[in-house]
Amino acid sequence: MAYTYKDAGVDIDAGNQAVELMKKHVRSTMRPEVLTDIGGFGGLFALNTTYKEPVLVSGTDGVGTKLKIAFLLDRHDTIGQDAVAMCVNDIVVQGAEPLFFLDYLAVGKLNPEQVAEIISGVAAGCRLAGCALIGGETAEMPGFYAEGEYDLAGFAVGVVERSQLIDGSKVQEKDVLIGLAASGLHSNGFSLARKVFFHKANWKPDAYIAEFGKTLGEELLTPTRIYVKGILSLLQEVQINGMAHITGGGLVENVPRCLPQGLGAVIETKAWTVPPVFQVLEKLGAIERQEMYRTFNMGIGFVLVVRPDAADKAVTLLQSLGETPYLLGEVVSGSGVTFK
Repeated sequence: MAYTYKDAGVDIDAGNQAVELMKKHVRSTMRPEVLTDIGGFGGLFALNTTYKEPVLVSGTDGVGTKLKIAFLLDRHDTIGQDAVAMCVNDIVVQGAEPLFFLDYLAVGKLNPEQVAEIISGVAAGCRLAGCALIGGETAEMPGFYAEGEYDLAGFAVGVVERSQLIDGSKVQEKDVLIGLAASGLHSNGFSLARKVFFHKANWKPDAYIAEFGKTLGEELLTPTRIYVKGILSLLQEVQINGMAHITGGGLVENVPRCLPQGLGAVIETKAWTVPPVFQVLEKLGAIERQEMYRTFNMGIGFVLVVRPDAADKAVTLLQSLGETPYLLGEVVSGSGVTFK
């Protein structure tokens, strides 16, 4: 008998159908600098020549075990925003404008409609970040992933003028920390969250949780907030000395990454109200407070470091840009993060 690729579990026709279904989503992210349409071997992007010393800033990340929630609910239209957010929020930390994004999607069996749904979320994230989705890879890998499951990762490239690069070197003692509210868990700590909610508490994804005002699944699938446009706008008005994207490791490990050696930070825990999802997690799992702060964002998804005399202006501008900012604390002599 003559075997075909389809007999081995790879359906080329389904792959072609998926490409057709995702085209409208991809095209919705286009920028003038993009020189290619979907279907080429490489994405072409013409770098704006107005930069005197352009520095390219790149980032890559995945969604992690948050994907398990999408599988449980069979909902795949938001998870792509998480993939974009985890990358573009990282590169804007250094003052870079995200230019383009590429995705990598690996599936056990290719379902064109599911793939198009996933890519619709990627495109939505790109639109929020202002970057173009110029390429990607959809790999069908039979026998590698469980039925209906997949993995998703992303890659972003941005640019910043060398003289405007933010590397934390200008941070000084007494500089002020401003935190921006998170939309939820974002894309970190889901292995612990799943263990507490689904195994210890034995809750179901469709269970309505009064504290959340929505079902558990809806809370957990809330996409990661993308801070790019607000930060880029703020940079036009306020000098930002350092920034941190609060991901795995939480405030404990991420804030020190934008501080020079010899400086630490004091964070006032009363500066903001920890959202219910974290409060419920802490109580249900009997999780120690320090473990909460080093695993989850605790409601703060991004941190800025500014001069004391610029803090009020920054807060006002951020509010006008749709962000929810908090005066978290200040930079001090020492190292690490101290919570008060």
